[in-house]
Amino acid sequence: MNNSVIIKGTKSGIIVVLDSEMDFGELAEHVAVKFQQSAKFLGDATMALSFEGRVLSNDEQRVLLNIINDNSDLNIVCIVDTDERKEHLFEKTLNEKLMELSSNTGQFYKGNLRSGQVLEVETSIIVIGDVNNGAKVVSKGNIIILGALKGNVFAGAAGNTKAFVVALEMDPVQIRIGDLIARSPDKKEKKVQKETKIAFVEDGNIYIEPLSKDVINDIHL
Repeated sequence: MNNSVIIKGTKSGIIVVLDSEMDFGELAEHVAVKFQQSAKFLGDATMALSFEGRVLSNDEQRVLLNIINDNSDLNIVCIVDTDERKEHLFEKTLNEKLMELSSNTGQFYKGNLRSGQVLEVETSIIVIGDVNNGAKVVSKGNIIILGALKGNVFAGAAGNTKAFVVALEMDPVQIRIGDLIARSPDKKEKKVQKETKIAFVEDGNIYIEPLSKDVINDIHL
């Protein structure tokens, strides 16, 4: 039994080496025991996982993944195919999955941001208030301002060009999405129309348009 399930750790995930001959039902029991015994050592890290040693069907992978979730505190966000088990591919797959999760989850901040203040978050962010000139919001996901945007925003800070920025009053100094930057003109209009707008990337450019039902339907979360 000691060699039927072997756990190997990498920087970005774990490799579970499985006995190639053992009956799957019996092997599944061994996986449960192995992860129970290793739970304290493995901790509650978020990581990618790969199986080696035998070919598993999708259903068998799901069974083992559920067993691992039930018998450890690990947060397995993706399974890496056995032909992609090199360390840099582990890390790339994990980072892509974490970016996806960050875009789909978020948090709230209530209050106005004054000049010199910087709000930096790992997830998408909804600001209930104004972002004034000289203030800055940085997010790896999307940024929604339920107020006036007059400062700087940086959405998709980990390189996600699918991120977007929404503001009830869009009058920023600078908007950055991924690696693309859009700045406001030096000479601004005296009166900025108070209309909810969205900034997004398309064809390598940042566009700012009124937020409509059609635009919302086109947003990929």
